[in-house]
This record gives sequence, structure tokens and C-alpha cells, in this order.
Amino acid sequence: MYRKELYVFDRDRPVPAVIRSYEERDFPGLIRIQQESFPPPFPSELWWNREQLSNHVAMFPEGALCIEVDGEIAGSMTGLRVDFDPDHPDHTWEEVTDHGYIRNHNPSGNTLYVVDIGVRPAYRKLGLGKWLMSSMYEVVVHSGLERLLGGGRMPGYHKQAAEMTAEQYLNAVVKGELKDPVITFLLRCGRTPLKVVENYLDDEESCHYGTLMEWKNPFFNPRSGQGE
Repeated sequence: MYRKELYVFDRDRPVPAVIRSYEERDFPGLIRIQQESFPPPFPSELWWNREQLSNHVAMFPEGALCIEVDGEIAGSMTGLRVDFDPDHPDHTWEEVTDHGYIRNHNPSGNTLYVVDIGVRPAYRKLGLGKWLMSSMYEVVVHSGLERLLGGGRMPGYHKQAAEMTAEQYLNAVVKGELKDPVITFLLRCGRTPLKVVENYLDDEESCHYGTLMEWKNPFFNPRSGQGE
């Protein structure tokens, strides 16, 4: 089980926080995070339900993290292990996460795949998403995995879709010519883009595209197949 105590900052004021593995008692708070983080037009049927959350806790508790601020649950991040082949990268979110139920979790997989990350809007000025991401990097290193991987939404793309392809939009974000709420955040967290995937997620704002973004374990030893 994971637990880390730290301070986050509301401007210059330190605020106590805890990042830890989430449990059944947290399920109502986790569902509220989804509802507040992904309002319409994001499909409400993609918000967590109790069966999905139960699977996360039972099948891969190391990949089920939440963050509390002053005792209030404010954000969460969930992952599973998969065996990723960079030569065949294309997939959809539903395929790789089993529609969020993670029954396809592979305890021997080489990659920690991000199922979801969300922070309640009232807490976003505290940098909680970056703290959750760095904590999941620690899980990758501790588990000796090759990488962290996930498909980033591109919610700003619908505003540019008439003028550019999804690949052109990603390149503009990477060059700093455009800013995307999700892709720019992932770049700030140290993730790097692999490729754009069509029909990755039912998401009108992203025109159903997603960008595969990875973080490679700097301690991974390809000769031994695990972290040193």
C-alpha cells in the first residue's frame, strides 16, 4: 500500500496533504471527483462506478491512488499493468482498460498504464495532478517497470479541428504555439508523446482522438528486464 505525507502550496501557504492508496470508504468521494472533473459534454457513463472501483482496489491497489488535502479527498489517479509492444501501439481506451474495469490487469506486464487522473476544480491551483503523477512514477520505479503510458485527451482540439489535423495540433502544442489543458499538463509532468490515436475515446472535445504519452523508467535495465 502507498502512503506519502507532504505539503502542497496555496500560493505561499503550506497545506498538509496525503497521497495514499484508496479504499472502499473512499468510493463516494472518488465518484464525486469524476463528476466534478469531467462535466458534460464528457459522457457521464464513463464516470467511475462502484464495481470498477472495487476492481481497482482488489486487482492492483498499487495503482489506485488518491490525494487528500486537509482531510478532504481532492483528486485520484488509477492505473493497471499491461504488456505494451511499441511496434503495435494503436489501441482504444476501452480495449486497454477493459472499459475501466481492469479485469485484463497483467501482474507481469512491462508497463503501468494510466486509466484515469482527475482533480476537483476547486483544488487545481495546488498542483495536485503533478504530485499524483510523480507518485505513480515512483510505483513504476519500485515495480521495475519499463514505462508509464497513457492516452491523453486533447480537449482543445475541437476548436482547431477545421484548420488542422490532430497530428498538426499536437505538434503545435509541443512547440508551444498552442496550449492544451491536458497535453500541456502532461508535458509539464515529464511525459513525452508517442503518437496520436484515432477513435481513442468517446470524447467530443477531443474529436475522439487521444495522444499516447509515456514516461520511461530511468532505472530500467533492458538486459535484466527490470529496474536495477
